[in-house]
Amino acid sequence: MPDYAALVNVGEQNFQNAQELAVLWQEIEGEIEEHESELMESYAILGEYDFLVTFEATDRDAAYQTALALQRHGLEAQTMPIEPTENFADLVDDI
Repeated sequence: MPDYAALVNVGEQNFQNAQELAVLWQEIEGEIEEHESELMESYAILGEYDFLVTFEATDRDAAYQTALALQRHGLEAQTMPIEPTENFADLVDDI
């Protein structure tokens, strides 16, 4: 399955506290599975974005539905396909 990463911003107006956000992540994980995707990793990050979420999706449509699930919960997400560095190195060797 292809891998994807989503850089996520959480609007301060959407959540009263960290516990509310933790409950939301559980709901989102369930929705990701409903869209034929699987959550791989999620990280809280410093900088321009609040979270990095990586997931596998059966196809591009499933990835799109997963990204929309994040946005449906009031999260702003920039989603993109990702490739493991080892695979990228192999691609470069073929050029």
